[in-house]
Amino acid sequence: MNAAARIDDHFTAVSTEALETSIQNAKRALLSLRKEDGHFCFELEADTTIPAEYVLMRHFRAEPVDAELERRIGVYLRRCQGDHGGWPLFPNGRFNISASVKAYFALKMIGDDVEAPHMARAREAILAYGGAAKSNVFTRSLLALYGEIPWRGVPVMPVEIMLLPKWFPFHLDKISYWGRTVLVPLLVLMTKKPRAKNPKNTHIRELFTTPPEEVKVWPKGEHQTWPWADIFGQVDRLLRLIEPHMPNGPRERSIELAVEWTTERLNGFDGLGGIFPSMVNSLLMYDVLGVSDADARKQRAREAIERLLVVNENEAYCQPCVSPVWDTCLTAHTLLETGDEDARDAARAACEWLAPLQVLDVKGDWEATRPDVRPGGWAFQYANAYYPDVDDTAVVVTAMDRLTANDAARPYDSRIARAKEWIVGMQSKNGGWGAFDADNTYHYLNHIPFADHGALLDPPTADVSARCVSMLAQLGETIESNDSLKRGVDYLLKEQEKDGSWFGRWGANYIYGAWSTLCALNAVGLPHDHDAYRRAVAWLVAIQNDDGGWGEDLSSYKLDYKGYEQAPSTASQTAWALLGLMAAGEIDHPAVAKGIAYLQATQSDGGLWNEARFTATGFPRVFYLRYHGYGKFFPLWALARYRNLTRANSRRVQAGL
Repeated sequence: MNAAARIDDHFTAVSTEALETSIQNAKRALLSLRKEDGHFCFELEADTTIPAEYVLMRHFRAEPVDAELERRIGVYLRRCQGDHGGWPLFPNGRFNISASVKAYFALKMIGDDVEAPHMARAREAILAYGGAAKSNVFTRSLLALYGEIPWRGVPVMPVEIMLLPKWFPFHLDKISYWGRTVLVPLLVLMTKKPRAKNPKNTHIRELFTTPPEEVKVWPKGEHQTWPWADIFGQVDRLLRLIEPHMPNGPRERSIELAVEWTTERLNGFDGLGGIFPSMVNSLLMYDVLGVSDADARKQRAREAIERLLVVNENEAYCQPCVSPVWDTCLTAHTLLETGDEDARDAARAACEWLAPLQVLDVKGDWEATRPDVRPGGWAFQYANAYYPDVDDTAVVVTAMDRLTANDAARPYDSRIARAKEWIVGMQSKNGGWGAFDADNTYHYLNHIPFADHGALLDPPTADVSARCVSMLAQLGETIESNDSLKRGVDYLLKEQEKDGSWFGRWGANYIYGAWSTLCALNAVGLPHDHDAYRRAVAWLVAIQNDDGGWGEDLSSYKLDYKGYEQAPSTASQTAWALLGLMAAGEIDHPAVAKGIAYLQATQSDGGLWNEARFTATGFPRVFYLRYHGYGKFFPLWALARYRNLTRANSRRVQAGL
């Protein structure tokens, strides 16, 4: 299609000159955001549960009140309140009982008048839903620690779990990394049952429709069904009878093991598991065991939490974790796509920053299922040696390989080889890859009462698997010569949905999965007339919005999902759709030109894109994310790729991503 050709009644392709202007403006703006040492780290925002829990953690411990910080957090919490009166899991989302209870509790703790209009609306919404007793397990655990509900409102998880043999149906090795790091210190808290110091003596009894001590039936997750839910419910009732009579010897040994396990993985100032809930639980565990405030373990645990704060002029919130490796490797790909020398220099600096963060000397928890595999991955955060992840590692490797493809010195070859070895070793039996563990597929465990969130596991998923397939293909492996790659491709083809899309575990959602997988299939050389492409292209074209962009709501993770439901366009999701279509060979499709026009039309005067919607996933149906960097680098990546392909002799994407 000619660059000046008419596309339809609403869109006209922008000139080559205008496209280049968009790319250069975005590139300059993106480069201005790099850190002095060459890496990138953008804000990572979750829902209001994290800042609310931060406030409640400080009052639980009776820390000195930081009135100005609490004021700013209060501004943030009030701004995020939904029109329904409560708080959602993402902006404009449905009322969520657990997020609402925590936000209300935190605001009351900060000092908001319970009769203020926003508090009255929140209380009315919470009570209309059935009250705070309807909250999820993690919220009820917090309420029990504050004495708001009895401990029988929380599933029994005895600390003696630490003594269970590997063959037992429940074992730490059988759950996800985030499940382990949250649970182990929490086991000590659930055993010791400390009471919050709560110096302001703030309580939320007004949020219960029935006095909490009289509640007999506590909720379970919507995914928890017969027969497993009933079986584990009976086990919980039996444990509730046994738990108070556990012998002291094994109990004390179990607590010692929990402390040893946590301390070994404490991760310095980056915190246990690199994630907020684990960090808080580890700190409170040391508290309840009487560890001195002067103890280095406790000081590091507390500082790790503080480093998650984002404090702006009038607002503040707490991040669930930080994402420097993920942000840096994806930005490196974006810069390499522009092809400009200044961008390549910045990508080179980014790879130099990434290189020493490779974990080569620590066998993390993944060793439980892959004891003979050597470490070689990258973590998501600045440091998290016990929990490198497959997704980050594949993206780092493909960036390093792209950067040095024509470099005779090949400075990263040894690192790439180790990472490739580790990723191949982490492949699951079904041909796919999970994010942090191999064969983490004990699905019955999502039915235990503690797992009402349904996110206790880390099974293989299409998006992560696609990144691994892309990496192997970009490194020169072929389906004919490499069994790991062949099994990965077979897995991806099998995982395609009936409508032509793929599920996106870590990004929203089927658009993210389609982008990831189409890049992988193109990388392995699957012919573009293959049915998998045709079905995916048809789906992407069919769901394009009238404004030329693409959008997908996080409600697409609902259990009764029946197909795509229209949602407002976002820059990042539009970029994913465009990158996917181009990987499928559809550079000249009118939908691509319309998508490019959308990105140009929505580019800000500063060169980037303002994206307020959440487009990423922590745990489906439970926890969602807004990567503030996604609207900064993904659209530029798509624009630069479009320019490159329309100029090139070959219309096939040559890179793995």
